[in-house]
Amino acid sequence: MAAPAHAVTISRAAEILGEDEELLWDMATDMEPEDGRLWIYDTDDQQTVAFTPAGMECLRELLAEYKRN
Repeated sequence: MAAPAHAVTISRAAEILGEDEELLWDMATDMEPEDGRLWIYDTDDQQTVAFTPAGMECLRELLAEYKRN
């Protein structure tokens, strides 16, 4: 499998999916890097979570399961 060429931040993922960012944070804690979740480190010790295309698909699946329950 090729390395992902891009990732979207958790804020952008929330916009794309039309979901609350806090909910995505809760779901991201259950994801591993293999699921497409990455940590992005910036200057001044700032950091955020980002998702590869595979991570976005994983989030969609987690959201569908969450809404079923």
